[in-house]
Amino acid sequence: MRADRLVSLVLLLRRRGRLTAEALARELEVSTRTVLRDIDALSATGVPVYAERGRHGGFALLPGFRTELTGLNHDEALALLTTGRAFGLGPALASAMRKVADALPDTPRDAARRFLVEPETDLLSRRRVVEEVDRPTMLEVRRAVLHGRRLRIHYAATGQEPRWRTVDPIGLVTVRDRGYLLATRAGADRTYRLSRILAAEALDEPAERPAEVDLDRIWRQRCAQFLADGHLAVQVRVRPARRDDLLGTAVAVRAEEPADDGWLRFEVTYQDAWHAEWALWQLGPDAEALGPESLRTALRERATMIADRYGAPGAGQVVRDGLN
Repeated sequence: MRADRLVSLVLLLRRRGRLTAEALARELEVSTRTVLRDIDALSATGVPVYAERGRHGGFALLPGFRTELTGLNHDEALALLTTGRAFGLGPALASAMRKVADALPDTPRDAARRFLVEPETDLLSRRRVVEEVDRPTMLEVRRAVLHGRRLRIHYAATGQEPRWRTVDPIGLVTVRDRGYLLATRAGADRTYRLSRILAAEALDEPAERPAEVDLDRIWRQRCAQFLADGHLAVQVRVRPARRDDLLGTAVAVRAEEPADDGWLRFEVTYQDAWHAEWALWQLGPDAEALGPESLRTALRERATMIADRYGAPGAGQVVRDGLN
């Protein structure tokens, strides 16, 4: 653990130049005392790090000091430098990226700055809401998956009170910034959204799971089963400003693409026909169901009923006229 931190410290100084002990402590998530001890350790091993005193002082490396990394071609390096983060590995990813960026020639490093992957906002939507998972909880889930241990999770299923359950973890999947734990419980397939796991504990007991796993195949099977279990697939177009409102009511999103008219087209799933009708009615003229036809018919009949009700003076109008 300390060796990784020492490498990260050197790479921070390589990339940014002079940094104070306080700045290094913030980056490495340790105390300034730990940073000072690490600086002494680096000096003792021959790393040319020195201190500059004064108001604008700090620690720096002698010019020309460089680490080495071989075996990556241009495209491989670019892929690493533009990668995303998942499963609570943000700090590890940041450390790895510092190592890769420091050791590569300037060309792929500069090229990486020309790519922006999954920004928080895009041209057609509001700010993206990324599901967050408590770090200690994610560490326990990841430990159980990697080491093949049974896992106790405090899980808040939709519309239910959170409760503890023990599962056999199979693997982790991330889709559209949502993470899922694939597992079995008492031999039955289970899929848990990571953001709904409130707490977790990896047990010493080995998980009951096959030694080999094809996670892509398992995920496709579970998606197909999920859609077959009474859920309704709906094709819909929506104004970009109402995108988040649509996604907030859907059970799952199967496809998304921009339309030629500036709207967005989606294929989403709802629990049933009533759920779909209710959700799209909330969006009013900002959304249009494209299919199935039964849903269009239901929405048209509802709209016709409302129009008929308010198309002629009713009881409310008579009362208002009587008060004039």
